[in-house]
Amino acid sequence: MLIPVRCWSCGKVIAHVYEQYKQAVSDGEDPQKALYDVGLERYCCR
Repeated sequence: MLIPVRCWSCGKVIAHVYEQYKQAVSDGEDPQKALYDVGLERYCCR
């Protein structure tokens, strides 16, 4: 699967947090909490 390098709407760089997010979710963490933990708080970046 290709991971976008930047958010389509605001242009924030998001590719660098994908591995952290994927690891947190695979460890059983809630996906919504994992997004906040890696720094993706904007609705458009999710």
